[in-house]
Amino acid sequence: MSSLIDTHAFDYVNVLDKALDASWLRNEAISNNIANADTPGYKRQDVNFETQLAKALRSSRYKTMDAKVADVKLNRLNPIAYTDYAGFSYRIDGNNVDPDTEGVYLAKNQVVYQGLYQSVSQEFKNLQSVMK
Repeated sequence: MSSLIDTHAFDYVNVLDKALDASWLRNEAISNNIANADTPGYKRQDVNFETQLAKALRSSRYKTMDAKVADVKLNRLNPIAYTDYAGFSYRIDGNNVDPDTEGVYLAKNQVVYQGLYQSVSQEFKNLQSVMK
């Protein structure tokens, strides 16, 4: 008899969990950027996750989305923090953070995080209804 874990019932939850981690890390990076907006020489940080996810899902081109998500190698799907426009600065002090733009990025990321959170909640509601 197979267990619930062996049935791929948590595939979407696992991928969404990775996306939530990436969104949380991006929130920290943006908050750091805002906090260092007046620090001479500071370069803005961002997180790359969406490219990795798209690449992981594209690797199995002719499969259904369920099959693609089941094939995702979670250990290879990690958010990566990086310095954005490291060689660019429009300010004399070498800082490349625009607080207004960072505020927009923060608001966007909060909407993304809430959407991901609601998706995870819905997945658990679906599992709960199946188990009834």
